[in-house]
Amino acid sequence: MRYAPFILLAPIVMPMAQANEYFDTAGAQRALFSSATAFIDAKRSLTDAERDKIKALSDVKQRWAEQPVWRVEKNGSFIGWYIEDRVIGKHEFIRYAAALSPDGHVLGIEIMEYLETYGDQVREATWRSQFLGKTLRDKLDLGEDIQNISGASLSCRNITNGVKRLLALQQVALLPPAPAQ
Repeated sequence: MRYAPFILLAPIVMPMAQANEYFDTAGAQRALFSSATAFIDAKRSLTDAERDKIKALSDVKQRWAEQPVWRVEKNGSFIGWYIEDRVIGKHEFIRYAAALSPDGHVLGIEIMEYLETYGDQVREATWRSQFLGKTLRDKLDLGEDIQNISGASLSCRNITNGVKRLLALQQVALLPPAPAQ
């Protein structure tokens, strides 16, 4: 009985873990490309040379040799790329998806899974909207053109770097599709 006060305070003092999956692949695809009629699996196996070029363009290492990618179409016309990725937060991976236009602009990002105990403010639409329209030509520097969130600095930095890397991946490895015959 002498530990009862501590047991009652434990939920207040110790943060609750919040392992949350917000979207599966189909849900994130619908959220980012609501008008799409087809998502065609276009997973990319990257060569070492492609990974080196991605790093040279983005200043971010492409850690994965395989990148989940879908070519997105609306009524047979190519409208963009849907790419799933993961970056480390403070301790856990953050799984997110990016929608890129055919010409290399960010159309949106969605946080699919966030496992950290705090910092999930990166899911807020106001923070994610900072990426809209960004291209590889933009700096995408945290604290300059992308605002940091106090308490979520590592998540903000790594998502920002991840988006920059995906823009480079598009330029290096996702050639525009050939016109339909």
